[in-house]
Amino acid sequence: MISNYCSPSTSLSDILDKYHRYSGKRLWDPKHENLSNEIDRIKKENDNLQIELRHLKGEDITSLKPRELILLEEALENGYSSIRERLMDCWRTAKKNGKIAEEENNHLNFVLRQQEMAKEAANREMEEAYEQNVRDYDCDQMPLAFRVQPIQPNLQERM
Repeated sequence: MISNYCSPSTSLSDILDKYHRYSGKRLWDPKHENLSNEIDRIKKENDNLQIELRHLKGEDITSLKPRELILLEEALENGYSSIRERLMDCWRTAKKNGKIAEEENNHLNFVLRQQEMAKEAANREMEEAYEQNVRDYDCDQMPLAFRVQPIQPNLQERM
């Protein structure tokens, strides 16, 4: 009979081996062992990256040796240099876009002035045509008294 008690020092593999011996069923094979080792490796890598991240933030650096501090400083300077370079690229792009926008604005203002001048010229032409039409109409509508009459002898004077 399998005992239900395990001492705190008993490992998972010990428990699984014991189970295998009594039941004849294999729950843990080399494939699982490889996966377990990979999980352990990834956990250690994650822990190391967490420590490195804290160091990059300036935390927990009292335990670092001078050589490690120098390497950390170099890494930070390289990062700072990359950040500054990227920031300058952004600034140059923004400046270039600003110039393009200014040129486009100037072009649009020029086009707008041209259109306004064309509109004013068309309005002047319409006004002049209207005034000419009014003058022509007025001439056609003059009263008959002001029109030139053919000269005819005054019949009253002959009498």
